[in-house]
Amino acid sequence: MAEKVLVVGSGGREHALAWKLAQSPQIQQVLVAPGNAGTANCGKICNSEVSVSNHSILAQFCKDHHVGLVVVGPEVPLAAGIVDDLTAAGVPCFGPSAKAAQLEASKSYSKAFMERHGIPTARYGSFTDDAEEACKYIRTASFPALVVKASGLAAGKGVIVAKDQDEACQAVLDIMKDGAFGSAGETVVVEELLEGEEVSCLCFTDGISVSPMPPAQDHKRLQDGDLGPNTGGMGAYCPTPQVSQELLQEIRGTVLQKTVDGMREEGAPYVGVLYAGLMLTKDGPKVLEFNCRFGDPECQVLMPLLKSDLYEVIMNTLNGKLANNAPVWHQESSAVTVVMASAGYPGSYKKGVEIKGLSQVQDMGLQVFHAGTALKDGAVVSSGGRVLTVTAVQSSLEAALAAANKGVAAVGFPGAVYRHDIGHRAISYLNQHRGLTYKDSGVDIAAGNKLVDLIKPMAKATARSGCNAELGGFAGLFDLKAAGFVDPILVSGTDGVGTKLKIAQACNQHEGLGQDLVAMCVNDILAQGAEPLFFLDYFSCGRLDVDVAAKVVGGIAKACEMAGCALLGGETAEMPGVYPVGEYDLAGFCVGAVERGALLPRLGDIAEGDLLIGIASSGVHSNGFSLVRKVLERAHLTYSSPAPFGKPGQTVGEVLLTPTKIYSRLLLPILKSGAVKAYAHITGGGLLENIPRVLPPELAVDLDASHWSIPPVFSWLHKEGGLSEEEMSRTFNCGLGAVLVVAPLDAQRVLRQLQAYEEAWIVGSLDKKQLGAETVVVRNLKQSLLNSEGGAAADVKLEKNGNSDNSTPRIKKRVGVLISGTGTNMQALIEQARRPSSSAEIVVVISNRPGVQGLKRAALAGIQTRVVDHKLYGSRAEFDGTIDRVLEEFGVELVCLAGFMRILTGNFVKKWNGKLLNIHPSLLPSFKGVNAQKQALQAGVRVSGCTVHFVAVSTSSHCHIITVPSPMYSHCPCAYRRRWMQVPSLSRSRCQCSVATQRRVCARGSKKQSTARSQPPWSSWPAAPYGSEKMDTSPGIHK
Repeated sequence: MAEKVLVVGSGGREHALAWKLAQSPQIQQVLVAPGNAGTANCGKICNSEVSVSNHSILAQFCKDHHVGLVVVGPEVPLAAGIVDDLTAAGVPCFGPSAKAAQLEASKSYSKAFMERHGIPTARYGSFTDDAEEACKYIRTASFPALVVKASGLAAGKGVIVAKDQDEACQAVLDIMKDGAFGSAGETVVVEELLEGEEVSCLCFTDGISVSPMPPAQDHKRLQDGDLGPNTGGMGAYCPTPQVSQELLQEIRGTVLQKTVDGMREEGAPYVGVLYAGLMLTKDGPKVLEFNCRFGDPECQVLMPLLKSDLYEVIMNTLNGKLANNAPVWHQESSAVTVVMASAGYPGSYKKGVEIKGLSQVQDMGLQVFHAGTALKDGAVVSSGGRVLTVTAVQSSLEAALAAANKGVAAVGFPGAVYRHDIGHRAISYLNQHRGLTYKDSGVDIAAGNKLVDLIKPMAKATARSGCNAELGGFAGLFDLKAAGFVDPILVSGTDGVGTKLKIAQACNQHEGLGQDLVAMCVNDILAQGAEPLFFLDYFSCGRLDVDVAAKVVGGIAKACEMAGCALLGGETAEMPGVYPVGEYDLAGFCVGAVERGALLPRLGDIAEGDLLIGIASSGVHSNGFSLVRKVLERAHLTYSSPAPFGKPGQTVGEVLLTPTKIYSRLLLPILKSGAVKAYAHITGGGLLENIPRVLPPELAVDLDASHWSIPPVFSWLHKEGGLSEEEMSRTFNCGLGAVLVVAPLDAQRVLRQLQAYEEAWIVGSLDKKQLGAETVVVRNLKQSLLNSEGGAAADVKLEKNGNSDNSTPRIKKRVGVLISGTGTNMQALIEQARRPSSSAEIVVVISNRPGVQGLKRAALAGIQTRVVDHKLYGSRAEFDGTIDRVLEEFGVELVCLAGFMRILTGNFVKKWNGKLLNIHPSLLPSFKGVNAQKQALQAGVRVSGCTVHFVAVSTSSHCHIITVPSPMYSHCPCAYRRRWMQVPSLSRSRCQCSVATQRRVCARGSKKQSTARSQPPWSSWPAAPYGSEKMDTSPGIHK
């Protein structure tokens, strides 16, 4: 069963944790409390208003909302005992207990603990309410006692590294006398100034064993070159080359394991993440400080490098199974994160500065983790000192830093402060400690060999008669005779996938490109009637990413199996300087064969009057993407934006990356039957240029676009790009991936064969070409593009019945539905919204009660759900305000109350005036209130029904939109004379006394009675009691 997880916190660390948790298939939803703009509505991730400081309320919230795990980000709640309280209430919580968290919460305690257990650390003195004694210690110590720390929690800013004794004493006075850090500075620790390299070594621990993470390095100083004031952290990178595997094992034993063992011995078992800030001195690593949670910004470089499922890692840690289930990390990658801070940080700074360009940064393949951000009028604005981080993952530290800096430069954040040199110490270290290798020039032979080992079994799986598909030789062999050919002619084709590559790389979705590449080549050689025999690929890149290349070649291998050809070999070319890091190019080469007598096209047989059969494409396929990207730019859409075309819930990138269809297995039996005279692959050049390539010059093509189904993506491109009919038909396939030429007598038989496996239509015919006339004419294209927006197939079916719908395309309104219970009314809304003719799109369902059936109905329909539990709010205004924020978050334009059993405040109703609908179970103005149906039955009326109306502050000013009458039956044997209610537009009846709303049998009456009443004669209904109301029998809302 999928879990709900709650992440506590609002920073970049919490965004990174939520982002990683959301990738787990075991997690249904990640709530973040309070969260930030980045976690407000991002796939599985959303913010929660629940109080995290009141642990009793938080525990009850978790139980009510079926939260199966709480992950705590910051240190303050841990020190306050959040883990103890939630665990006691039966809510699993990840992090150390309050007693164990003293390792961070009290530096005085931490230093004494390390002293007791022989953990290497700097020499120190601890002083409480005695500034003079602390200053005396600074001036008389036999070592440079220049590090002054507030013992308590100071948000990562309570450490001053002084340049001399005077500055150190002044720091003591600022903390103890002037209260620079409040109560956190009541005790001060004065430490020896250590020299060396500072690194962060974190580990997961289940209280017994430890599992180290890759070492990272934070950059505390504000400015480049480690200058300026101390901060909470301006960036980090991981892993640190300064920490060898041998040194990491030493740290594991002398620091991490010793600490966990010591805490267990002292009766405070430490479970969670242990963070050791270390100085690599000439005498070995020494602990500077302990933190009891993930570091920030270290977390933002660790999470992208974690290969394992974070949810599984956490559960193994909580369940004491860490020793046998160590997390796995990406070993061949480096991550860099750069913090963007507000002007004036770490001092005073302005809030509310608008930030732009974040989606473009993500389209660059980078990850933005929000920290001090908020949403204001739909825009992201700054709300803190450290505002966001830009994280890049590349195969080298230098490349990751360059990519992160490029991303930061693309963010529109006026006055932002950030560093350009994150990782500079590591880069200097690498340059000083290594001689040059071939890998330093950008070519990694070991990575290439690893790739070959990965793809060998993939290629082996594509073996077929005539070829064993063994990789590793200098050349590949194919035996035509073994494949069954007698008098074959070889046919070859080569192609690429164009700038669809750019979208795949930006979305980090590479698998589908393999099918695109194979399809483009295989579908081409079918034009000669050839059976595809073997395939070769060419993969070129600036720097080889083995995982990415393996996904691409794995996709090629699977596509070869689909096409029936062998993956015989290929070339991987790593060319630094030719391609930017992170980019690659693809080319494919396919060889097939056809018996001499079966060659296509049969130009001598093609004649005027022959029919054209079109076979459905899956979408854009692999041509025209340069124009697609230009239209997206004009429409201000990114690849991660919700797609205004395609299936609900899909992003723009997901729809555009739909793989190209491969037609070989479908078409080869039909081509070999002799019924097909020619086949055209609709590739680059679209409908206008590809069909004539297989025709005699004296014939012309007459296509009727109303005869096939056009995918909505083409309608959107046509509309948003302002593309002409000619541009559409010359650039795109417009829904036809292939076109066959057949004789009229063979057309229906071929069509039936195709339609058994694929959508296909008779789309046109061949005519004699007139002098000066166009070779290809596509009739009704513009109207078909308009009609197909929101669902093309319905219009095609209507036309077959002679009822072609020529209406203009509808603009979908974003609807939010408020419910309290089973959601039966909402189900009707969902069904209506699914219709191509609907003008509504339900984007969110909000319930004031957790766990109700209506939420499940919405989830099954793929609609986002939110729970705003009225019991957790102190006032109606606060409750309504939360609902309002959720509606704004989803860009809702229209709100529908469907069985929502809470009274809304006047301010809420006024704000949504003219946009707030309610469904009432009577023909208003009769029978108002909650017992409308009972009132109607008691009044003995013959007709009742339901009314949809706008909600207004005054009940007398409600504006009615639609009424649907329903007859009242007095012979139902149920109490209160409950009756059948049937709306003409709905295909089911409903007995109000039946718990099974889909059945036609009254739960208490006999089946015979119910069946007799299930379809009353509409013509005998009494007239509606309100003469001014027009009865509407179109698909509508019922209750």
